[in-house]
Amino acid sequence: MYNQLQFKSNNELLEQYGPLVRRIAQHLMLRLPSSVVLDDLIQAGMIGLLEASRKFDPGKGASFETFAGIRIRGAMIDEVRRGDWTPRSVHRNGRRVSEAIRAVELRTGRDASDTEVAAELQISVAEYHGLLQDSLDSRLFSMDELSHDDESAGVQFEGDEPGPDALFQNHAFRQALADAISALPEREKLVMALYYDEELNLKEIGSILGVSESRVSQIHSQAALRLRGRLRDWQ
Repeated sequence: MYNQLQFKSNNELLEQYGPLVRRIAQHLMLRLPSSVVLDDLIQAGMIGLLEASRKFDPGKGASFETFAGIRIRGAMIDEVRRGDWTPRSVHRNGRRVSEAIRAVELRTGRDASDTEVAAELQISVAEYHGLLQDSLDSRLFSMDELSHDDESAGVQFEGDEPGPDALFQNHAFRQALADAISALPEREKLVMALYYDEELNLKEIGSILGVSESRVSQIHSQAALRLRGRLRDWQ
């Protein structure tokens, strides 16, 4: 195995790839609420690194750093999931908003506006924007998971290779997601591109668009919830 050939001890492995773990943790922290502790992510990432060293197979094509990065990131995501930091009310309100957007768009045949969604929910636009702001943290994280492409090294996971049907469904969903993102209103599509493709933070995006950081948050959250409604049949 790779770790037996390259590392004399776990300490040597952790010392060499510790900076990679920290970089991944710091990058994830930009997309997580303040309640998540950096040291907890790093600790989970170190466990993921050790697991990667045991399971890495150089014959599969991916480099160890690529493979380890995916295992590290996956371990951190699992740690956050176990923490259950998103209140149930946020998930519930997110579903309400998503269903309202879907209902308006099915009825009108076009993108639902803030005013129309608020009316569908029977609340004010200000209250609607408040719901979007509340759902921001969970939307940022879930969309980050959704858009993360780990197919290149996913085949390395022992015993986890999907069958043909699963591979087809995964490919079809990714295509549906790409199509749904392309069909977003222009401003929402731009925010998603700047955030996920260019990896700008919300403040930087606000500077580009000439709006406040909180408004960027609302646009991002609305885009994610709009996607959720349009892709509901895949859930």
